[in-house]
Amino acid sequence: MSSEVQAAEAAPVGRSPGQLMWRRFRRDRTGVISACVVLFFFAIGLLAPVISWLYGKDPYTRYGQLESGLLNEYGYPVKPNGGIDGEFWFGLEPGTGRDVFTELLYGIRTSLLIALVVTLLATLTAIVLGIAAGYLGGRWDYFISRLIDLLMAFPQQLFFVAFLPIIATLFVDPREETPTYVKVVSIIIVLWVLGWMTLGRILRGATLSLREREFIEAAKVSGASPWRIIRKELLPNVVSPMLVQATYMLPNFVTTAAALSFLGVGLTEPTPDWGRMFATAAEVYRSDITYMFFPGVSMVIFVVAFNLLGDSVRDAFDPKTVR
Repeated sequence: MSSEVQAAEAAPVGRSPGQLMWRRFRRDRTGVISACVVLFFFAIGLLAPVISWLYGKDPYTRYGQLESGLLNEYGYPVKPNGGIDGEFWFGLEPGTGRDVFTELLYGIRTSLLIALVVTLLATLTAIVLGIAAGYLGGRWDYFISRLIDLLMAFPQQLFFVAFLPIIATLFVDPREETPTYVKVVSIIIVLWVLGWMTLGRILRGATLSLREREFIEAAKVSGASPWRIIRKELLPNVVSPMLVQATYMLPNFVTTAAALSFLGVGLTEPTPDWGRMFATAAEVYRSDITYMFFPGVSMVIFVVAFNLLGDSVRDAFDPKTVR
């Protein structure tokens, strides 16, 4: 009996594709470090209120205007290096005197929230339309492909700027001040509508290559419905390009949302936002370069880490690729 148990333990154990992918990913030191950095950003964004409470400051109070001796007559921090000290860890914002550390925490929270929601909506839209176009073919493929071509023909940055005020007027009278939540919803809608096409085209191409495979034909012969074939056969086989593309889409949406705020059509005062911090830094960098340092470095680290994570996920799914 003991020999049978030893033989069973010595027998090779099969691994699922997911287990193999996870094993390859864990060996990639760059991917693991990038994943830790990305998780760190999401953690501080999620815990921003807790960190702010422990720190004893918030991103809205104008400390430099309430306490004398923090800002000079020109609105710049009196202390060197942007006012960095034991009380204000990242210094003070020129002009308003707000705390830069909590501004950055809440700015990361805002940007990641918008980018995450847009990425989820864009991915779901690409899955539905891309796989439907590739599998159903015919008129469905024609109309969905033409829609993708039409939307991809738009100069995106220009239309982002042009459409945001139009979307906002659908919710609020132009003569009234636009609430922050309306601005956030408007940004999400515009980025979503104009941001799913690349992934949709990728999924359409992947579905076209899969729909003639033997296992799809076997599912058809067995009487499976198109919905079941898409859900059980096609969708699991396009997870790889979907996840890889999503890891590239999210940092792209972060930078796009920040660019909209930088241009003045996204989030505005007093909402903490990465792009708004860059807009303020662009006005004061000649006199106070320190204010640009923290949001600039944090965004570069986040985008680079997410892009490296996307490369690692791609390599883990398909080890034949060469970075």
